Amino acid sequence: MSILKTLFRDTFIYGLAMVMPKIVNLLLNGLYTDILETQEYSEIINFYVYAGFLNVILTYGMETAFFRFYNKSNKKKEVYTTALISLLVSLVFFSTIVYLFSDVFISLLGVSKSVLFMMLGLVAFDILVVIPFAYYRLMGQALKYFWIRVFTLVVMNACLNYFFLILVPKHQISLPTVFSFENKEDYVFLANFLANVTMLLLVFPNYFRYKWKFDIVIFNKMRRYGAPILIAGFAFLMVENLDKILLRDLLGKEIMGAYGACYKLGVFLMLFIQAFRMGIEPFFFSQASKSDAKQSYAIVLKFFVIFASLGVLTVLTFLDVFVSIIIKDKSYLKAIGIVPVILLGNWCLGVYQSLSVWYKVTDKTKFGMYFTIIGAVITIAVNYILIPSIGFMASAYATLIAYGGMMLLSYFYGRKYYKVPYQIESMLLYFIIALGLSFFTWYLYPNNYIIKGLAIMLYLGVVILKEKETVKEIIKQA
Repeated sequence: MSILKTLFRDTFIYGLAMVMPKIVNLLLNGLYTDILETQEYSEIINFYVYAGFLNVILTYGMETAFFRFYNKSNKKKEVYTTALISLLVSLVFFSTIVYLFSDVFISLLGVSKSVLFMMLGLVAFDILVVIPFAYYRLMGQALKYFWIRVFTLVVMNACLNYFFLILVPKHQISLPTVFSFENKEDYVFLANFLANVTMLLLVFPNYFRYKWKFDIVIFNKMRRYGAPILIAGFAFLMVENLDKILLRDLLGKEIMGAYGACYKLGVFLMLFIQAFRMGIEPFFFSQASKSDAKQSYAIVLKFFVIFASLGVLTVLTFLDVFVSIIIKDKSYLKAIGIVPVILLGNWCLGVYQSLSVWYKVTDKTKFGMYFTIIGAVITIAVNYILIPSIGFMASAYATLIAYGGMMLLSYFYGRKYYKVPYQIESMLLYFIIALGLSFFTWYLYPNNYIIKGLAIMLYLGVVILKEKETVKEIIKQA
């Protein structure tokens, strides 16, 4: 039980480190939707879609490979420095290619030269902190991880956005030429870029933690382990972002902007999923060799389902409150109907990521690649087939079907290769209760906050009643 307590503690700290920047971004989303037209907002979506793809390509599964091999290797220093050097060299090589052929990339991505280099810089600084941050997580240095991310991605990013988007135009402040742009949305990218520069500076001493040594044998093992993760990550981003690109091409930037803004409402659940993943991934690998590992994994998934289902219930029950916070312009709300579907899709994604333990600890990462490719194919097919007939709702359904399919595939294949005694009946019960209460308040009592509060209390009451022994044990050890 102490393991579970440690997991909850780390997940809480990592959760704050992940949630606070995302909450700030959601609050800034209210600013963006207030001062930007839907077409301008679509450019922000484009930027981060492309940046996401670059991030996955240039990380090529090295973070997960680092977790795996650092835990099992007796040459930990070499694993650390080999991962650092590998990412640094590949990043320099790619940056050189982009610089030499910048005109090609500008034409391909449809961005200005300044935006292209900001995108490359933002991604580069993201990648350069991957291994130092992974080391913090592996060593249980959650507070250090927390303070660095909060200072840069919360304080700096928020202040810079406010400065560039509010104070500069209001007071007609003159900026240096290098920081002057015609398009308002470019200042969003600049703020993020400068925050990432600061984040790298704060973790930079980690580059000299050990004497640099590149071990080609370790690198080849990590590369082979990470290759399926790279392909899976790329395919996952297709599932996550291809809908927005297709909506832009098939229905226009206005629809894409509205869809992207309403899609953000699903981020409230994704915050928990990402935080849980940050705490759970080192835990998976640290427990792999223990005799009760499978029982621990089963408990972890059950509690994930409990809290993720609570997340779905909370967002749907108080959707009007969340909307008022992050969407200021009512013209964006034409796509509000996607929210329940996106939330269910994200719930499936969270379960899938927890189920992925079996192919990570057994070194069968190729299955993760297969599942995600299947998800990408489903996304493409459903979008192309249904967008012409039902519009942007097709993209929401594609997300749910893709993530739901990946979840089921991982579960059934996991039973064959690494059977974990998951408590399926209990998890389904919590999910069904949360879903039933969500739609009860959504359709019958959309404006009754007393009923909404009682619905959440009822769900929590069921959880406490069924899990009282586990809850008592956690409280006793807290």
